[in-house]
Amino acid sequence: MAQGSKVEAYANALLEVARAEGRLAEVEDELFRFARTFEGSDELRMALTDPMLPVARRVAVIEDLLGGKALQTSVALVLFIVTAGRAGELPEIVDRFVHLASAERQRAVAEVRSAVPLTGEQIERMGQALGHATGKDVEVKVIIDPSVLGGIIATVGDIVIDGSVRHRLEQMRGQL
Repeated sequence: MAQGSKVEAYANALLEVARAEGRLAEVEDELFRFARTFEGSDELRMALTDPMLPVARRVAVIEDLLGGKALQTSVALVLFIVTAGRAGELPEIVDRFVHLASAERQRAVAEVRSAVPLTGEQIERMGQALGHATGKDVEVKVIIDPSVLGGIIATVGDIVIDGSVRHRLEQMRGQL
């Protein structure tokens, strides 16, 4: 089985479980956030992908991180990926799952990076503005990224809208 088809198979399995549990939107959001945390933490990535680390220890790391903070379904799905030896592909599997779940709800996913948390009203307005700009019904997923400095960076499919302070500073630096 090719790498891409394995990712697709795992993503479909996540979709089926989340749908069966009736918690698709919540699981999608929690797994998306966990995948971003996984990508942003070398320590977490190493702990979950190190074949020398006993499976029981990897399970304990996940339960320490997510236990009581995420739905049991989300925790079980992360454990499923990690104990299957697919932790290295976790972001790819989760991103494919998010795409499938959004497509099922006939929505596009906008990944919005912000230096600070956004309010529910800001997220709603962002979704409406991005929906207007793309002509799609957009679901906003917010990632807190201090490197943005201020403003936001929004990605919807292949479209990137960079309204970050960092980007503006780089533009000014280029003009000087």
